[in-house]
Amino acid sequence: MSQVLATRNYGLPSVVGSLDSYISAVHRIPVLSLDEEQSLARRFRDDADLDAAKQLVMSHLRFVVHVARGYNGYGLQLSDLIQEGNIGLMKAVKRFDPDQGVRLVSFAVHWIRAEMHEFILRNWRIVKVATTKAQRKLFFNLRKSKKRLGWMNAEEVRVVAQDLGVPEATVREMESRLSGRDVGFEAPADADDDDKPAPAAFLVDEGADPYDNLAEEDASKNQMGALSSALGNLDARSRDIIQRRWLAEDNKATLQDLADEYGVSAERIRQIEANAMKKMRVAIAA
Repeated sequence: MSQVLATRNYGLPSVVGSLDSYISAVHRIPVLSLDEEQSLARRFRDDADLDAAKQLVMSHLRFVVHVARGYNGYGLQLSDLIQEGNIGLMKAVKRFDPDQGVRLVSFAVHWIRAEMHEFILRNWRIVKVATTKAQRKLFFNLRKSKKRLGWMNAEEVRVVAQDLGVPEATVREMESRLSGRDVGFEAPADADDDDKPAPAAFLVDEGADPYDNLAEEDASKNQMGALSSALGNLDARSRDIIQRRWLAEDNKATLQDLADEYGVSAERIRQIEANAMKKMRVAIAA
């Protein structure tokens, strides 16, 4: 059952191609009510109705996009994260029990995040260790060529270099990367005074002049005051759009998110946003 669920072609929107088109497409898929979700989940659980499973998956694709955006800082493609999250969503649908009293979205977030985490762990270290095509080739070949843990001796280095057609120095450099470990740039929050200083402690503080710091702080306060005043002059809808699109700490709203909420097109939200930004620039410059 799980293999069928994971591999069957549902006709889901494809992440391959335009990511904006995919995101727009999944946001047009209606959200299920509680009764609809319960009915579909029971059809899939009791009758193995794959069409019901498809509807459950389709209605939650927008949530996968939302979760994937939270991992933008890892340097990986958003489309790849979405694809991995969709796999987690399908696994969640297979295991979901509608009689447990929770919504699918609450249950699925664990499986979605788990697949994304696994993908990041598989790719993050590789990105850091091997940054060119040649290095990536050596990385994978060296992993297969090493017969034991620990450092390679001179003869092993010579054999690997000969087999792969690279200089021995290149093999030693890659081995040092594979044998190394990541070091935090800043000290952990629970570090003691006796711990070895973190790399950040050895950097020169270019902003240590108190006069410069005071001037920057005063300028920042003035800018924040002007921004707050400009926001206050906007109508409620325009202010909400600007705050959620540009000033939210995380999970910034998309044009499509706001369009769905206000019952207008994404283009109309963009126009309101542009007009609001123009009014704010005039107010701040005054």
